[in-house]
Amino acid sequence: MNNFIQNCTGVILAGGENKRMPVLKGFIQVEGRKIVDRNLNILKKLFREVFIVTNQPELYAHLGVPMLGDVYDTRGPITGVFTALLNSSNQWIFVSACDMPFLNSGLIRYMASFCHPEHVSGSEQEMLKRVQHDKSGTISRLPAYDVVVPILNNKAEPLFAFYSQKTLTSLEQFIMTGKKGIKDFLLNRNNRVKYITSEEIISIDPEARSFINLNTPEDVGYYLDSEDRLRFEKKLLRRRQCSDLERRS
Repeated sequence: MNNFIQNCTGVILAGGENKRMPVLKGFIQVEGRKIVDRNLNILKKLFREVFIVTNQPELYAHLGVPMLGDVYDTRGPITGVFTALLNSSNQWIFVSACDMPFLNSGLIRYMASFCHPEHVSGSEQEMLKRVQHDKSGTISRLPAYDVVVPILNNKAEPLFAFYSQKTLTSLEQFIMTGKKGIKDFLLNRNNRVKYITSEEIISIDPEARSFINLNTPEDVGYYLDSEDRLRFEKKLLRRRQCSDLERRS
């Protein structure tokens, strides 16, 4: 299993418009480190290939990882997923958003166990779940999925998910129709989707912190500790002071 997950690609999507947050979300400090640095550290330990999808490469050049611009000029994370799949040297990618500061590597590993019929989590229980008997009585592997995505509180979490290159054609067709909703794409009947249940999530990530995202200043105030909130407030103040100076000049 460990060898298989290393042969997937880890991806950070950093192409959001940042409309509700006055500072770059990936640069918010959590426990003394920028979110993008924290997430890169986790992904590099899991995957041999890691890159960032962004249309602002100058902001992330100092991180020393490959960067890709969206193939299609369409707003929304779905084009980032397509771009990542198109450029990955591996069949599978793991996608995470740049505003999710608490990625759980154990949960990522568990999800990866459903990405390929030849790789299972290792326990006897999981082994039994993933094999079947054909008419001759021979044990054969269940077919692989095309997408592995968690469901939390009855909502899919497509920006903490695995995608196979088998979805490239249907994904491009979906984008070409002008559609943007990645959750709608998951409903495509041609996609074989494995949904990770809330029970499975909580057994590994008890507080489901992997799915916390910092979209607004209010999120920062709610989820981060006092030191991180203070850093954020100071950064906000500096940003406002700079904006005031620009308006006066």
